[in-house]
Amino acid sequence: MSQGSFPTPPQGRYMEDYVKGAVHELGEIEVTQAEILDFARKFDPQSFHVDPEAAKQSIYGGLIASGWHTSALLMRLFVDYYLPRAASLGSPGVDELRWLKPVRPGDVLSIRVTVADVRPSQSKPDRGLLHSFVEALNQKDEVVMSLKAMNLVLYRDRG
Repeated sequence: MSQGSFPTPPQGRYMEDYVKGAVHELGEIEVTQAEILDFARKFDPQSFHVDPEAAKQSIYGGLIASGWHTSALLMRLFVDYYLPRAASLGSPGVDELRWLKPVRPGDVLSIRVTVADVRPSQSKPDRGLLHSFVEALNQKDEVVMSLKAMNLVLYRDRG
């Protein structure tokens, strides 16, 4: 498992390990046609997500993953490679979610995460708010999705 440029792996990571301005390139996950179809049939049954023949006639020229599927794949990489295992306390939300390019069967996605800000909580000294700019990239290094994430993270030596 890649830990990017972090000094510690995810299981030993705390807020102190996130440095404002640091950029981490992490993970890899392949997108399969079967997963695209399965996800879309359950959650986003638009023709260009569930019907390869109809998708050929769409503006996309072929089957593409739902943006929500792409979001779930990004989240998997974000949890596996970026967030601290024991110190993550969840998230109050994300901002500026953008689907920038279609994701297709056979694409291999990775994430690039920039630590945008690290702020201690004013009311709870054992934790802080981690702001991250997250980009999902395909195998051509094209950004296919981006978002601004906020996560509550424990400090190692506070509280």
